[in-house]
Amino acid sequence: MQAVTPNPPLPAQLVTRFAPSPTGYLHLGHAFAAWRAWRRARADGGRFLLRIENIDATRARPEYEAAILEDMRWLGLDWDGPVRRQQAHLADYALVLEDLRARELLYPCFCTRADIAREVAASGQAPHGPDGPVYPGTCATLSPRIAAARIEAGQAHCWRLRTARAAAVVGPLDYEEEGQGRVTCDPCAHGDVVLARKDCPGSYHLCVCHDDALQGVTLVMRGEELRPATDIHRLIQSLMGWPQPVYAHHRLLTDERGQKLSKRHGALSLKTLREAGMTPAEAFRRAGVDLARL
Repeated sequence: MQAVTPNPPLPAQLVTRFAPSPTGYLHLGHAFAAWRAWRRARADGGRFLLRIENIDATRARPEYEAAILEDMRWLGLDWDGPVRRQQAHLADYALVLEDLRARELLYPCFCTRADIAREVAASGQAPHGPDGPVYPGTCATLSPRIAAARIEAGQAHCWRLRTARAAAVVGPLDYEEEGQGRVTCDPCAHGDVVLARKDCPGSYHLCVCHDDALQGVTLVMRGEELRPATDIHRLIQSLMGWPQPVYAHHRLLTDERGQKLSKRHGALSLKTLREAGMTPAEAFRRAGVDLARL
């Protein structure tokens, strides 16, 4: 990806958002992202939205959502309008999937993770994308008749985007990275990404693009690790005719070992820090962040 032109001015009404998934307790990395988006909206007289991305019903938990709301209050962050919860809008995402299917831009994939791993290992030279080995396209050439029969038989499947075909439909893509200018996209480097699963009726990629467009988000502020996903998000936005927000990817907070803070690596939760009697400023200082100097 490469910056090619200067920044245009931001739209008149700035709208930012924080969109956590209630699949665990928030940590300081989440708080840093929320605080930056909130501060930017408040400084510019804009709106700050809170969205709960609980589309994955198998992992989302009510207690984690309750903790998110308590964490936001502890941080002193307020939001504008009602909280949007993705589980309440499954029909919206289904309509998008149906539109893409009707345009022959999706196909059902019956491969398990083990199937994909074996295929990748057997190929010996499987291409790698930003998130690892690219799906080898095993199910992309299944005939519609065979695919329909397998679905009718109840075989587990997901729906994948025909990324190369979709990219050919929309043509060259780029996006605006605040402070860096236009950045070119390469969605095909990601392969045929999953847009829906049986137990998750809309992927992160699909739902986040839909909701950003619906809610009028004009500036997406998120961690640097999500920068590669912007290639796919711009593709989906263009396919659906949705507005293009400006992006601002910020640095990641790390622990004392230099490892990024994450639920997976056992980062101390905000719940633990606030129950220990810390103030938000004290908690941020643990991660080397002085809020007064940002």
